Amino acid sequence: MAFSEKLVKLKQQVLAECQASFAHIDDIAEQNTLKVLDAMRECQVAESHFNTTSGYAYSDIGRMKVDELYAKVFGAERALVRTQFVSGTHTLATVLFGILRPGDKLVSLTGAPYDTMQTVIGYESESKGSLKEFGIKYDELAMLAGKVDMAGIAAKITPDCKMVLIQRSRGYSLRDPLSIEDIEQICAEVHRVKPDCVCFVDNCYGEFVDLKEPVQVGADIMAGSLIKNPGGGIALTGGYIVGKDELVELASYRLTSPGMGDELGASLANNRMIFQGLFMAPHVVAQAIKGAVFAAGMFSKLGYNTLPLPTDVRGDIIQAVQLNSPEKLKAFCRGIQKYSPVDSFAAPEPWDMPGYEDQVIMAAGTFVQGASIELSADGPMRPPYNVYMQGGITFEHAVIGIMGAAQAIEDIEDVSKR
Repeated sequence: MAFSEKLVKLKQQVLAECQASFAHIDDIAEQNTLKVLDAMRECQVAESHFNTTSGYAYSDIGRMKVDELYAKVFGAERALVRTQFVSGTHTLATVLFGILRPGDKLVSLTGAPYDTMQTVIGYESESKGSLKEFGIKYDELAMLAGKVDMAGIAAKITPDCKMVLIQRSRGYSLRDPLSIEDIEQICAEVHRVKPDCVCFVDNCYGEFVDLKEPVQVGADIMAGSLIKNPGGGIALTGGYIVGKDELVELASYRLTSPGMGDELGASLANNRMIFQGLFMAPHVVAQAIKGAVFAAGMFSKLGYNTLPLPTDVRGDIIQAVQLNSPEKLKAFCRGIQKYSPVDSFAAPEPWDMPGYEDQVIMAAGTFVQGASIELSADGPMRPPYNVYMQGGITFEHAVIGIMGAAQAIEDIEDVSKR
Protein backbone atom coordinates (compact mmCIF):
# COMPACT_ATOMS: atom_id res chain seq x y z
CA MET A 1 0.00 0.00 0.00
CA ALA A 2 1.37 3.40 -1.02
CA PHE A 3 -0.18 5.18 1.97
CA SER A 4 -0.66 4.20 5.59
CA GLU A 5 -3.97 2.80 6.78
CA LYS A 6 -4.40 5.87 8.97
CA LEU A 7 -4.13 8.22 5.97
CA VAL A 8 -6.44 6.11 3.79
CA LYS A 9 -9.16 6.16 6.45
CA LEU A 10 -8.67 9.88 6.93
CA LYS A 11 -9.00 10.43 3.17
CA GLN A 12 -12.41 8.75 3.06
CA GLN A 13 -13.60 10.81 6.00
CA VAL A 14 -12.44 14.09 4.46
CA LEU A 15 -13.96 13.29 1.06
CA ALA A 16 -17.32 12.60 2.66
CA GLU A 17 -17.21 15.87 4.56
CA CYS A 18 -16.31 17.90 1.45
CA GLN A 19 -19.23 16.97 -0.78
CA ALA A 20 -21.26 20.12 -0.10
CA SER A 21 -18.25 22.31 -0.85
CA PHE A 22 -17.53 20.36 -4.03
CA ALA A 23 -21.10 20.85 -5.29
CA HIS A 24 -20.76 24.63 -4.83
CA ILE A 25 -17.40 24.63 -6.65
CA ASP A 26 -18.88 22.66 -9.55
CA ASP A 27 -21.76 25.13 -9.85
CA ILE A 28 -19.34 28.06 -10.17
CA ALA A 29 -17.34 26.14 -12.78
CA GLU A 30 -20.45 25.49 -14.86
CA GLN A 31 -21.51 29.14 -14.81
CA ASN A 32 -18.01 30.32 -15.70
CA THR A 33 -17.81 27.77 -18.52
CA LEU A 34 -21.03 29.21 -19.95
CA LYS A 35 -19.55 32.71 -19.67
CA VAL A 36 -16.47 31.64 -21.65
CA LEU A 37 -18.56 29.83 -24.26
CA ASP A 38 -20.81 32.87 -24.70
CA ALA A 39 -17.73 35.06 -25.19
CA MET A 40 -16.18 32.67 -27.72
CA ARG A 41 -19.41 32.61 -29.70
CA GLU A 42 -19.79 36.41 -29.62
CA CYS A 43 -16.16 36.86 -30.68
CA GLN A 44 -16.62 34.22 -33.43
CA VAL A 45 -13.48 32.28 -32.58
CA ALA A 46 -12.46 30.17 -35.60
CA GLU A 47 -9.70 27.74 -36.54
CA SER A 48 -8.08 30.47 -38.63
CA HIS A 49 -7.19 32.25 -35.37
CA PHE A 50 -4.93 29.38 -34.31
CA ASN A 51 -2.20 30.00 -36.88
CA THR A 52 1.30 31.22 -36.06
CA THR A 53 2.91 34.36 -37.45
CA SER A 54 6.43 35.77 -37.69
CA GLY A 55 8.33 39.03 -37.85
CA TYR A 56 6.43 42.16 -36.89
CA ALA A 57 3.13 40.29 -37.22
CA TYR A 58 1.03 43.27 -38.23
CA SER A 59 -2.65 42.31 -38.47
CA ASP A 60 -2.13 39.01 -36.63
CA ILE A 61 -5.79 37.97 -36.48
CA GLY A 62 -5.13 35.32 -33.86
CA ARG A 63 -3.39 37.72 -31.48
CA MET A 64 -6.11 40.33 -31.93
CA LYS A 65 -8.85 37.75 -31.37
CA VAL A 66 -7.23 36.56 -28.14
CA ASP A 67 -7.18 40.16 -26.89
CA GLU A 68 -10.83 40.60 -27.85
CA LEU A 69 -11.82 37.35 -26.15
CA TYR A 70 -10.02 38.11 -22.88
CA ALA A 71 -11.62 41.55 -22.72
CA LYS A 72 -15.05 39.97 -23.26
CA VAL A 73 -14.59 37.18 -20.70
CA PHE A 74 -13.25 39.47 -17.98
CA GLY A 75 -15.67 42.32 -18.63
CA ALA A 76 -12.97 44.81 -19.60
CA GLU A 77 -12.66 47.52 -22.26
CA ARG A 78 -9.35 46.21 -23.56
CA ALA A 79 -6.90 43.35 -23.12
CA LEU A 80 -3.24 42.67 -23.80
CA VAL A 81 -2.48 38.93 -23.92
CA ARG A 82 0.99 37.89 -25.02
CA THR A 83 3.33 34.93 -24.89
CA GLN A 84 6.08 37.55 -24.67
CA PHE A 85 5.20 38.04 -21.00
CA VAL A 86 7.60 35.74 -19.16
CA SER A 87 5.76 35.59 -15.82
CA GLY A 88 3.02 37.07 -13.71
CA THR A 89 5.54 39.45 -12.17
CA HIS A 90 6.44 40.65 -15.68
CA THR A 91 2.82 41.54 -16.43
CA LEU A 92 2.48 43.37 -13.12
CA ALA A 93 5.71 45.29 -13.67
CA THR A 94 4.56 46.22 -17.18
CA VAL A 95 1.44 47.83 -15.72
CA LEU A 96 3.40 49.68 -13.03
CA PHE A 97 6.07 51.05 -15.35
CA GLY A 98 3.54 51.75 -18.09
CA ILE A 99 1.26 53.95 -15.97
CA LEU A 100 3.39 55.46 -13.20
CA ARG A 101 5.67 58.47 -13.77
CA PRO A 102 8.45 60.08 -11.68
CA GLY A 103 6.90 61.80 -8.67
CA ASP A 104 3.83 59.56 -8.61
CA LYS A 105 3.15 57.44 -5.56
CA LEU A 106 2.13 53.78 -5.46
CA VAL A 107 0.38 52.49 -2.33
CA SER A 108 -0.03 48.80 -1.57
CA LEU A 109 -3.29 48.37 0.32
CA THR A 110 -2.61 44.71 1.13
CA GLY A 111 0.56 45.13 3.14
CA ALA A 112 3.94 44.03 1.85
CA PRO A 113 3.60 42.65 -1.69
CA TYR A 114 4.77 39.23 -2.83
CA ASP A 115 8.54 38.74 -2.72
CA THR A 116 9.24 39.26 -6.43
CA MET A 117 7.15 42.45 -6.48
CA GLN A 118 9.26 43.89 -3.69
CA THR A 119 12.28 43.82 -5.99
CA VAL A 120 10.24 45.52 -8.72
CA ILE A 121 9.26 48.29 -6.30
CA GLY A 122 12.75 48.52 -4.80
CA TYR A 123 12.10 49.83 -1.30
CA GLU A 124 12.44 46.80 0.97
CA SER A 125 14.56 44.93 -1.58
CA GLU A 126 17.04 47.19 -3.39
CA SER A 127 17.29 46.30 -7.07
CA LYS A 128 18.54 47.93 -10.23
CA GLY A 129 15.87 49.31 -12.51
CA SER A 130 13.22 49.39 -9.77
CA LEU A 131 10.39 51.90 -9.43
CA LYS A 132 12.44 53.60 -6.70
CA GLU A 133 15.27 54.29 -9.15
CA PHE A 134 12.76 55.98 -11.47
CA GLY A 135 11.63 58.35 -8.72
CA ILE A 136 8.32 56.66 -8.00
CA LYS A 137 7.35 56.87 -4.36
CA TYR A 138 5.93 53.97 -2.39
CA ASP A 139 3.87 53.43 0.71
CA GLU A 140 1.87 50.53 2.09
CA LEU A 141 -1.05 49.97 4.41
CA ALA A 142 -0.55 47.20 6.93
CA MET A 143 -3.32 44.63 7.10
CA LEU A 144 -5.29 44.18 10.31
CA ALA A 145 -5.90 40.58 11.42
CA GLY A 146 -5.46 39.44 7.84
CA LYS A 147 -7.93 41.98 6.43
CA VAL A 148 -7.51 45.27 4.57
CA ASP A 149 -7.69 48.23 6.96
CA MET A 150 -10.66 49.95 5.32
CA ALA A 151 -10.61 52.81 7.83
CA GLY A 152 -6.95 53.49 7.07
CA ILE A 153 -7.26 53.80 3.28
CA ALA A 154 -8.22 57.49 3.21
CA ALA A 155 -5.06 58.57 5.04
CA LYS A 156 -2.85 56.77 2.51
CA ILE A 157 -4.54 58.21 -0.59
CA THR A 158 -2.64 61.51 -0.72
CA PRO A 159 -2.80 63.92 -3.71
CA ASP A 160 0.32 62.37 -5.28
CA CYS A 161 -1.07 58.82 -5.05
CA LYS A 162 -1.53 57.75 -8.67
CA MET A 163 -2.21 54.05 -8.07
CA VAL A 164 -3.06 51.53 -5.39
CA LEU A 165 -1.90 47.92 -5.62
CA ILE A 166 -4.33 45.28 -4.42
CA GLN A 167 -2.90 41.76 -4.18
CA ARG A 168 -5.77 39.29 -4.35
CA SER A 169 -3.83 36.21 -3.26
CA ARG A 170 -2.05 35.63 0.03
CA GLY A 171 1.52 35.48 -1.33
CA TYR A 172 3.89 33.95 1.20
CA SER A 173 1.70 34.86 4.18
CA LEU A 174 -1.13 33.34 6.17
CA ARG A 175 -3.60 36.15 5.60
CA ASP A 176 -6.89 35.50 3.82
CA PRO A 177 -7.04 36.04 0.07
CA LEU A 178 -9.41 38.79 -1.00
CA SER A 179 -12.90 37.90 -2.10
CA ILE A 180 -14.62 39.70 -4.97
CA GLU A 181 -16.75 41.47 -2.37
CA ASP A 182 -13.58 42.63 -0.57
CA ILE A 183 -12.13 44.01 -3.81
CA GLU A 184 -15.38 45.80 -4.65
CA GLN A 185 -15.43 47.54 -1.26
CA ILE A 186 -11.74 48.51 -1.47
CA CYS A 187 -12.08 50.00 -4.97
CA ALA A 188 -15.23 51.90 -3.96
CA GLU A 189 -13.45 53.45 -0.97
CA VAL A 190 -10.37 54.41 -3.02
CA HIS A 191 -12.49 56.04 -5.74
CA ARG A 192 -14.57 57.82 -3.09
CA VAL A 193 -11.42 59.39 -1.67
CA LYS A 194 -9.72 60.06 -5.02
CA PRO A 195 -11.78 59.26 -8.13
CA ASP A 196 -8.81 59.34 -10.51
CA CYS A 197 -6.65 56.96 -8.46
CA VAL A 198 -5.97 53.77 -10.41
CA CYS A 199 -7.04 50.58 -8.64
CA PHE A 200 -4.68 47.87 -9.89
CA VAL A 201 -5.36 44.25 -8.89
CA ASP A 202 -2.76 41.51 -8.93
CA ASN A 203 -5.20 38.78 -9.96
CA CYS A 204 -2.73 35.87 -9.96
CA TYR A 205 -4.35 32.63 -8.71
CA GLY A 206 -7.80 34.26 -8.53
CA GLU A 207 -9.30 33.88 -12.01
CA PHE A 208 -12.57 31.88 -12.19
CA VAL A 209 -12.63 31.20 -8.46
CA ASP A 210 -15.77 33.34 -8.30
CA LEU A 211 -18.43 34.39 -10.81
CA LYS A 212 -17.04 37.90 -11.29
CA GLU A 213 -13.56 39.32 -11.79
CA PRO A 214 -12.04 42.48 -10.24
CA VAL A 215 -12.54 44.76 -13.27
CA GLN A 216 -16.25 43.93 -13.13
CA VAL A 217 -16.56 45.28 -9.59
CA GLY A 218 -14.57 48.52 -9.73
CA ALA A 219 -10.91 47.72 -10.44
CA ASP A 220 -9.42 49.85 -13.22
CA ILE A 221 -6.86 47.31 -14.42
CA MET A 222 -5.66 43.83 -13.45
CA ALA A 223 -3.03 41.36 -14.58
CA GLY A 224 -2.05 37.71 -14.27
CA SER A 225 -0.18 34.75 -15.74
CA LEU A 226 -1.25 32.26 -18.40
CA ILE A 227 0.56 29.41 -16.64
CA LYS A 228 -1.75 29.93 -13.69
CA ASN A 229 -5.55 29.80 -13.75
CA PRO A 230 -6.54 31.25 -17.16
CA GLY A 231 -4.16 29.04 -19.14
CA GLY A 232 -6.06 25.95 -18.04
CA GLY A 233 -2.90 23.86 -17.83
CA ILE A 234 -2.51 24.09 -21.62
CA ALA A 235 -0.98 27.52 -22.37
CA LEU A 236 2.80 27.18 -22.63
CA THR A 237 3.74 30.64 -21.35
CA GLY A 238 2.54 34.22 -21.26
CA GLY A 239 0.45 36.69 -19.33
CA TYR A 240 -2.47 39.05 -19.64
CA ILE A 241 -3.47 42.59 -18.73
CA VAL A 242 -7.11 43.71 -18.89
CA GLY A 243 -8.90 46.88 -17.88
CA LYS A 244 -9.73 50.38 -19.02
CA ASP A 245 -8.75 51.17 -22.60
CA GLU A 246 -6.31 54.00 -21.90
CA LEU A 247 -4.56 52.13 -19.06
CA VAL A 248 -4.02 48.94 -21.06
CA GLU A 249 -2.73 51.09 -23.92
CA LEU A 250 -0.13 52.65 -21.60
CA ALA A 251 0.94 49.19 -20.46
CA SER A 252 1.30 48.06 -24.08
CA TYR A 253 3.81 50.87 -24.71
CA ARG A 254 5.94 49.47 -21.93
CA LEU A 255 5.76 45.94 -23.35
CA THR A 256 6.91 47.06 -26.81
CA SER A 257 7.58 50.78 -27.28
CA PRO A 258 5.68 54.07 -27.52
CA GLY A 259 3.88 54.28 -30.85
CA MET A 260 3.89 50.52 -31.35
CA GLY A 261 1.96 49.20 -28.36
CA ASP A 262 -0.18 46.15 -29.02
CA GLU A 263 -0.05 46.33 -32.82
CA LEU A 264 3.02 44.09 -33.01
CA GLY A 265 4.00 40.74 -31.56
CA ALA A 266 4.24 37.49 -33.45
CA SER A 267 2.27 34.41 -32.44
CA LEU A 268 5.28 32.10 -32.48
CA ALA A 269 3.44 29.47 -30.46
CA ASN A 270 0.16 28.06 -31.72
CA ASN A 271 -2.64 30.27 -30.42
CA ARG A 272 -4.88 27.22 -30.11
CA MET A 273 -3.35 26.48 -26.71
CA ILE A 274 -4.28 29.94 -25.42
CA PHE A 275 -7.86 29.66 -26.71
CA GLN A 276 -8.27 26.08 -25.52
CA GLY A 277 -6.63 26.84 -22.18
CA LEU A 278 -9.11 29.63 -21.51
CA PHE A 279 -11.98 27.31 -22.48
CA MET A 280 -10.68 24.68 -20.03
CA ALA A 281 -9.84 27.16 -17.26
CA PRO A 282 -13.14 27.18 -15.30
CA HIS A 283 -13.10 23.37 -15.04
CA VAL A 284 -9.39 23.17 -14.22
CA VAL A 285 -9.69 25.89 -11.57
CA ALA A 286 -12.52 23.90 -10.00
CA GLN A 287 -10.30 20.81 -9.90
CA ALA A 288 -7.57 22.83 -8.19
CA ILE A 289 -9.95 24.31 -5.62
CA LYS A 290 -11.32 20.86 -4.79
CA GLY A 291 -7.74 19.71 -4.24
CA ALA A 292 -7.12 22.68 -1.95
CA VAL A 293 -10.27 21.92 0.08
CA PHE A 294 -9.18 18.29 0.39
CA ALA A 295 -5.69 19.35 1.52
CA ALA A 296 -7.19 21.66 4.13
CA GLY A 297 -9.36 18.83 5.43
CA MET A 298 -6.50 16.33 5.60
CA PHE A 299 -3.94 18.55 7.27
CA SER A 300 -6.44 20.14 9.66
CA LYS A 301 -7.29 16.66 10.93
CA LEU A 302 -3.58 15.90 11.18
CA GLY A 303 -3.25 18.82 13.61
CA TYR A 304 -1.84 21.57 11.40
CA ASN A 305 -2.95 25.16 11.02
CA THR A 306 -4.41 25.54 7.54
CA LEU A 307 -5.60 28.60 5.67
CA PRO A 308 -8.21 28.59 4.36
CA LEU A 309 -10.06 26.06 6.48
CA PRO A 310 -11.99 23.38 4.58
CA THR A 311 -15.31 25.24 4.88
CA ASP A 312 -13.98 28.77 4.22
CA VAL A 313 -14.97 30.78 1.15
CA ARG A 314 -12.10 30.70 -1.35
CA GLY A 315 -10.56 33.78 -2.97
CA ASP A 316 -7.78 31.93 -4.80
CA ILE A 317 -6.58 28.39 -5.50
CA ILE A 318 -3.80 28.39 -2.91
CA GLN A 319 -3.82 26.22 0.20
CA ALA A 320 -1.42 27.19 2.96
CA VAL A 321 -0.32 24.77 5.68
CA GLN A 322 1.81 25.86 8.63
CA LEU A 323 4.31 23.02 9.16
CA ASN A 324 6.54 24.61 11.84
CA SER A 325 9.60 22.66 10.72
CA PRO A 326 12.10 22.92 7.84
CA GLU A 327 12.23 19.12 7.67
CA LYS A 328 8.44 18.87 7.27
CA LEU A 329 8.44 21.62 4.63
CA LYS A 330 11.01 19.67 2.64
CA ALA A 331 9.10 16.41 3.16
CA PHE A 332 5.82 17.93 1.96
CA CYS A 333 7.41 19.20 -1.24
CA ARG A 334 9.19 15.91 -1.86
CA GLY A 335 5.93 14.02 -1.36
CA ILE A 336 4.23 16.19 -4.00
CA GLN A 337 7.19 15.75 -6.35
CA LYS A 338 7.19 11.97 -5.93
CA TYR A 339 3.64 11.80 -7.28
CA SER A 340 4.21 14.21 -10.15
CA PRO A 341 3.97 13.08 -13.79
CA VAL A 342 7.27 14.80 -14.70
CA ASP A 343 10.59 14.56 -12.83
CA SER A 344 9.05 12.35 -10.16
CA PHE A 345 12.53 11.00 -9.41
CA ALA A 346 13.83 14.44 -8.38
CA ALA A 347 14.20 15.49 -4.74
CA PRO A 348 13.46 19.22 -4.31
CA GLU A 349 16.06 21.23 -2.40
CA PRO A 350 15.95 24.83 -1.17
CA TRP A 351 17.75 27.29 -3.45
CA ASP A 352 18.32 30.99 -4.06
CA MET A 353 15.56 31.86 -6.51
CA PRO A 354 15.83 35.21 -8.34
CA GLY A 355 13.71 37.89 -6.68
CA TYR A 356 13.34 36.16 -3.29
CA GLU A 357 14.93 37.20 0.00
CA ASP A 358 15.03 33.68 1.48
CA GLN A 359 15.83 30.35 -0.04
CA VAL A 360 12.75 28.71 -1.53
CA ILE A 361 11.92 25.04 -1.95
CA MET A 362 9.61 24.14 -4.79
CA ALA A 363 7.95 20.95 -5.96
CA ALA A 364 6.88 21.34 -9.58
CA GLY A 365 6.81 18.15 -11.59
CA THR A 366 4.79 19.90 -14.26
CA PHE A 367 4.38 19.56 -18.03
CA VAL A 368 4.87 23.34 -18.36
CA GLN A 369 7.87 24.44 -16.32
CA GLY A 370 6.76 26.30 -13.20
CA ALA A 371 3.07 26.14 -14.10
CA SER A 372 1.32 26.61 -10.79
CA ILE A 373 -2.10 25.66 -12.16
CA GLU A 374 -0.60 22.18 -12.27
CA LEU A 375 -0.10 20.52 -8.90
CA SER A 376 2.83 22.18 -7.18
CA ALA A 377 3.96 23.31 -3.75
CA ASP A 378 6.55 25.75 -2.52
CA GLY A 379 7.56 27.83 0.43
CA PRO A 380 10.32 30.06 1.79
CA MET A 381 12.77 28.50 4.22
CA ARG A 382 11.82 30.71 7.14
CA PRO A 383 9.65 30.27 10.25
CA PRO A 384 6.88 29.20 10.62
CA TYR A 385 7.77 27.10 7.54
CA ASN A 386 4.51 27.47 5.66
CA VAL A 387 3.98 25.47 2.51
CA TYR A 388 1.79 26.87 -0.26
CA MET A 389 0.13 24.26 -2.44
CA GLN A 390 -1.67 25.19 -5.61
CA GLY A 391 -3.04 23.66 -8.77
CA GLY A 392 -3.98 20.22 -9.88
CA ILE A 393 -5.48 19.98 -13.35
CA THR A 394 -7.28 16.84 -12.20
CA PHE A 395 -8.73 16.33 -8.74
CA GLU A 396 -7.58 12.70 -8.75
CA HIS A 397 -3.97 13.78 -9.11
CA ALA A 398 -4.38 16.40 -6.39
CA VAL A 399 -5.68 13.77 -3.97
CA ILE A 400 -2.78 11.42 -4.69
CA GLY A 401 -0.19 14.19 -4.41
CA ILE A 402 -1.62 15.44 -1.11
CA MET A 403 -1.63 11.90 0.24
CA GLY A 404 2.00 11.63 -0.84
CA ALA A 405 2.87 14.81 1.04
CA ALA A 406 1.09 13.58 4.18
CA GLN A 407 2.85 10.22 3.93
CA ALA A 408 6.28 11.85 3.56
CA ILE A 409 5.68 13.85 6.74
CA GLU A 410 4.39 10.77 8.55
CA ASP A 411 7.54 8.89 7.52
CA ILE A 412 9.93 11.46 9.00
CA GLU A 413 7.84 11.60 12.17
CA ASP A 414 8.15 7.83 12.50
CA VAL A 415 11.92 8.04 12.09
CA SER A 416 12.18 10.76 14.76
CA LYS A 417 10.29 8.57 17.24
CA ARG A 418 12.74 5.69 16.94
